[in-house]
Amino acid sequence: MGDPGEIQKYACVFSDLEMEGAEKLFREMYGSVAAYLFIVKTAIGSEKRVADEMQARLMGSGSLSMIQENIFAILHPTGMRGYVMVESNALHHVEKLIGRSGGRDPKARRGLNQTPLKNAKTVLPGEAPLKDILPYLEPKAVTSGIEVGCIVEIVTGAFKGEKARVTSVAETKEEVSMELYEQPIPMTLKMRGDHVRVIERVE
Repeated sequence: MGDPGEIQKYACVFSDLEMEGAEKLFREMYGSVAAYLFIVKTAIGSEKRVADEMQARLMGSGSLSMIQENIFAILHPTGMRGYVMVESNALHHVEKLIGRSGGRDPKARRGLNQTPLKNAKTVLPGEAPLKDILPYLEPKAVTSGIEVGCIVEIVTGAFKGEKARVTSVAETKEEVSMELYEQPIPMTLKMRGDHVRVIERVE
């Protein structure tokens, strides 16, 4: 099975009608049996609220109930700021979900009964290839980006705010060993990787 985000080629017959891009237009209008990932651009910091509101709209019984079976998933990878991904079989279903059918052009949207979803700006054109999205979906170890010699700041616990130099990284245990070098007596600690933040990297 191919990448669901890659545009597939189909043989289309239009009798006497010849239309440039008709294949793409028809698929956007009517969808297909396949599913595609579409990216919704949001205000920075509002990604979770937008994703939650999308879910709430789909669970309602109003005018959006007719597209419930056309929206398969709503994804908000924490490492992807300013964007929410929606799995659907056609672009216009996603536009309707965020109240942007016809785009942001008021003339194109005239006569459409829809309430724009706050902080959901637009649906980016085209489908997102799955291979481009996978890096954001794969969980990263909490020690990712921490190396021996890095200077870190402790962000929680009794030593919050203290600075330390990393002496070893145990990725399997998701722990880092470090030495508090600003203390009168050097002290060695072991903490989870997500309890520190890197403030100076090894050159």
